[in-house]
Amino acid sequence: MDNFSRRGFALGALAASTLAACGNGIGGSGAATIDARVDSTLNGMYSEFPGTRDLADRASGILVMPLVTEVGLGLGGSYGRGALRVGPSTVDYYSATSGSAGLQIGAQQFSHVLFFMTPEALLEFRQSPGWVAGADIEYAANNQSEMLRADTTTSLSPVIAVVFGQTGLRLGATVEGTKYTRIIP
Repeated sequence: MDNFSRRGFALGALAASTLAACGNGIGGSGAATIDARVDSTLNGMYSEFPGTRDLADRASGILVMPLVTEVGLGLGGSYGRGALRVGPSTVDYYSATSGSAGLQIGAQQFSHVLFFMTPEALLEFRQSPGWVAGADIEYAANNQSEMLRADTTTSLSPVIAVVFGQTGLRLGATVEGTKYTRIIP
């Protein structure tokens, strides 16, 4: 019986790794799907929040996460996939994940865009094997109103975040603790 368990485990592990290899994205349409969602998200953001176009024009690169799903029931987490754009071109694809614990229940979906305002901030992000958003990120919306700030303070910050959902800017929302990892879609 012990040999059967090991053999079953070995076969199960082989099957799982084979299935995982099939889903690696090479030759799939994952990149085209992400690019289409990124284009749609950017167009929607620019039309709803015109100040973001100026940020994008001045940024060294922008990371667009078109759809992040956040779920919580005691323990929570979020996941999304997006693309890093330098100029008009997509240069890499990323996943965004985060976890949390505490009193929480429910689910929500939102989008966010990180504007890398300096070449150094963009280089640090791209060279990192798993970049984690920290407290040094400046948010382009304040908690008193839904006015987007694209003033001197935000334009001097190395990384600026805009977090929004289907109902507008998400005030008080944060991407701190979110880990971004390069993927092959």
